[in-house]
Amino acid sequence: MPDCLLALESSCDETAAAICTLQGELIASRIASQIEIHRQYGGVVPEVASRNHILHVRPLVQQVLADAGKSLSDMAAFAATSGPGLVSSLLIGTSMAKALSIAEDKPFLAVNHMEGHLLSPFMNGQGPVRPCIALIVSGGHTMLVHVLGVGRYSLLGRTRDDAAGEAFDKVAKMIGLPYPGGPEIDKLATRGDPTAFAFPRSFLDGRSLEFSFSGLKTAVLYELPRLDLKSEQTLADLSASVQAAIIEVLVEKLVLAARQSREKLVTVSGGVSCNRGLRTALTARCAKEGLQLLLARPDLCTDNAGMIAFAAAQRFSIGHTSPLEADVDPNLSLVT
Repeated sequence: MPDCLLALESSCDETAAAICTLQGELIASRIASQIEIHRQYGGVVPEVASRNHILHVRPLVQQVLADAGKSLSDMAAFAATSGPGLVSSLLIGTSMAKALSIAEDKPFLAVNHMEGHLLSPFMNGQGPVRPCIALIVSGGHTMLVHVLGVGRYSLLGRTRDDAAGEAFDKVAKMIGLPYPGGPEIDKLATRGDPTAFAFPRSFLDGRSLEFSFSGLKTAVLYELPRLDLKSEQTLADLSASVQAAIIEVLVEKLVLAARQSREKLVTVSGGVSCNRGLRTALTARCAKEGLQLLLARPDLCTDNAGMIAFAAAQRFSIGHTSPLEADVDPNLSLVT
């Protein structure tokens, strides 16, 4: 009897495939990264990304099936990320998943990429999914969500301009660090003084759960002409100060959201949640506030199909499927 689900992720520049049980246990996951390909351009080139998805998607499906010791007939359903993301990239994963669904006469599920991030902290035995305040912080998104259950989400606040990950990457580019810049700043920050530069913290007003990081980026830009960027210590101090400004806003907003909602469980996911400084600050502050903290495992923070498979399994378990006519949506919203 089919007891698993196969999912594909191709929203941007990572091609990924994964298989999980219908209970949400991840049993195989593979990623074909394009970081080295796009590094020479300083960012993701959509046409290059989609071409590489085409090259990688079929071999990845074969590999995860072999890793799991399963065949296509063991799958109860097939899923793929339908948005948000790059249209040309999304189409590769969804087309493949739909083709498998048709060939095996099994249901198809279109999964919101952000829901994959949202539910990822509940993977690896941390489930079931339960009410919490969730912070999703990535290259393209920074948002606070009140999770009431699978598919029951309320948006509390989001960035009004740059996402936190975007701010990290833009600052990194300004000071000549390689792409992707966020991890490079994280490395440098460990050797720097976070108080060396007094960069702004955009809290907006005292009860707002919205974010804004464009002012920080501008402040860094104005500071650069006065700095010796050939000095490793200057780069380290600058990185530590930028990181401290971003982390303080993220942590304070998350704690404020938990207080306002009276939830005791908070979760954090998305690529930026790999940041070591952020993880350390969150752990200390949540302990002080008496909050239970669930952090997505680092390998499940960046784009991967494991989180898509898990989200699809949660949806499938309550009877959700998608029509084969379902289109991709580059601006797909988590909360309608």
